[in-house]
Amino acid sequence: MTTSPSGPAPVPLTLPPDADGWNDWLVERCDDQLAQARALVDALRENGPDQTASDLLASWNEVSTALSNAAAASSVMSNVLPNEALRTQAEAAMQEAQKLATDLTLDADLHAIFAGLDPTGLDEDARRVLEHTLRDFRRAGVDRSDADRQRLRDLAERQTVVGQAFAKNIRDDVRRIRLDPTQLDGLPEDFVEGHPVGADDRVELTTDYPDVYPFLTFARDRAARREVLMAFNNRAWPANDDLLRELLALRAEQATLLGYAGWPDFDAEVKMIGAGDEIRAFIDQITEAAAASGARDRDRLLARLQRDDPEAATIDRADSTHYAEVLRREEYDVDAQQVRTYFDFPAVRQGLLDVTSRLFGLTYLPAEDAPSWHHDVTAYDVELDGTRSGRIYLDLHPREGKFKHAAQFSIAPGVNGVQLPEGVLVCNFPRGLMEHREVVTLFHEFGHLVHHVVAGQQDWVRFSGVATEWDFVEAPSQMLEEWAWDPEVLQSFATNAAGEAIPAALVARMRAADDFGKGYAARTQMFYAAVSYFLHRDEVEDLTATVAELQAAYDLFPFIEGTHFHASFGHLDGYTSGYYTYMWSLVIAKDLFSAFDRDDLFAAETARRYRDLVLAPGGRRDAADLVEAFLGRPYAIDAFTRWLNH
Repeated sequence: MTTSPSGPAPVPLTLPPDADGWNDWLVERCDDQLAQARALVDALRENGPDQTASDLLASWNEVSTALSNAAAASSVMSNVLPNEALRTQAEAAMQEAQKLATDLTLDADLHAIFAGLDPTGLDEDARRVLEHTLRDFRRAGVDRSDADRQRLRDLAERQTVVGQAFAKNIRDDVRRIRLDPTQLDGLPEDFVEGHPVGADDRVELTTDYPDVYPFLTFARDRAARREVLMAFNNRAWPANDDLLRELLALRAEQATLLGYAGWPDFDAEVKMIGAGDEIRAFIDQITEAAAASGARDRDRLLARLQRDDPEAATIDRADSTHYAEVLRREEYDVDAQQVRTYFDFPAVRQGLLDVTSRLFGLTYLPAEDAPSWHHDVTAYDVELDGTRSGRIYLDLHPREGKFKHAAQFSIAPGVNGVQLPEGVLVCNFPRGLMEHREVVTLFHEFGHLVHHVVAGQQDWVRFSGVATEWDFVEAPSQMLEEWAWDPEVLQSFATNAAGEAIPAALVARMRAADDFGKGYAARTQMFYAAVSYFLHRDEVEDLTATVAELQAAYDLFPFIEGTHFHASFGHLDGYTSGYYTYMWSLVIAKDLFSAFDRDDLFAAETARRYRDLVLAPGGRRDAADLVEAFLGRPYAIDAFTRWLNH
């Protein structure tokens, strides 16, 4: 099947040249695309019974493309537009897109048209589209009673509204901490210079990432570190408590109405893991595997803290990041302040483009005349093996009202002959020197953007971009992190003010130092995964008390009284019960990387096979099949276990 019309090749979207144009652009891109989808559905209803399966699915592909366009544009713009009224407008458009998607999958007459199709003669991709479409109808509840379908519709619409409010509270709640200038002792010089003393003889920190993480890492003042961490972990509280309770209840009711034991079972059905009980089993498996090394390294942190404070009986998150840095400096000869002098943001950004260009056969052409929503944003047209294949936007610094974490958003899914894949990387990095962990994060998140573009060359929008099972989507990005640890790769862009490349010996020590703490880091990930899973599995009365209990069971660091981490745990919205996917994907990522030659990470044959067999298919095949096609065998946990126990 080919949806590509005759005519000129598609070109990137034209964004407004100034702030005044965004209202009209949102209407055109969101409302008009939804109107187009509705008109296409009306035509499909009228003509569908007389169409061949192939033609009907092609019509559905047009509907899905229009709906995806509206959903993508409204989602990203609600998180990045500088104007709050426009963000609210985008949120309303996103609600309309979700409403239409729900209405379509609950439409019994529309379902009957698809259920009556004869798949004979359809190719493999078309059959997969039909199978997944029928699955969508079933999972929406199209076969339920009229009353149940209406309730499911109400539940879906309310979840969208509550989820948006939950995310907005996290995005907007930037807390400010006023400190004595002496409490910045230990911070890098450029950090101190960036936080001048105010009229009240105090300096101000915010709970944005570029302030919080350097402070927790380098500040010597324990009380100040605790104050900053408390503020960070109390963002969006108490406002998000009631919203989260409602969101959990809505999901539980939806799953029950659909005949599932609970939300985790409903959510896991379409993931690699398959069932809710398997989430619990996986969390427990990793928890046990990381127990010994995690406790060993946690105890080393505590011993180092006790040298400064002999009365300390435990160590928690207010101290662990700082003392991990102290140990890496003292025992591994790795000083993060020295390391960061090699990672100036503009050079890192260009280095990332150069590395992924060489690895995947991509060319990035600065789209200097392309308008965007903020002057911080840079745009690039992407060529794949010499052919124009998409456009990317990099929005990498914090500002008021912007998404507070790091993520890749779609602006448009790619459809061959119809539209180019376009995506944006939304992060919150400093403008000057970066810590190496931030460099690793940038590589990780950019991996999603590469996946979006490379997998955006599809006939079926259903398969376009990062369209694999959700518990696989992190694996390609986690694997790309390995290139941010290779000495030769880093030396290609990491230079200090004197122009000296980062020494290979230093990178080797950094790698050894990074191995410290991976056990307790895995346990913390399992704590997050347990919060995600158990809050959705069980009816919880006291969210804070439950989170504290889960931290005691799964983390190796104790709960800090007076904090409410769950209120700003944004993954509870998008990932719902599936935060385990980060570790599940890491297991696969370590196995994928085992196929590469560590002494030649740019070996063309391996890199292109990976690009073409794992990334390019998008959602055309199950993730396990993609991995097996590349590795020549099913994926295994062995490489991950060796890494964890090394």
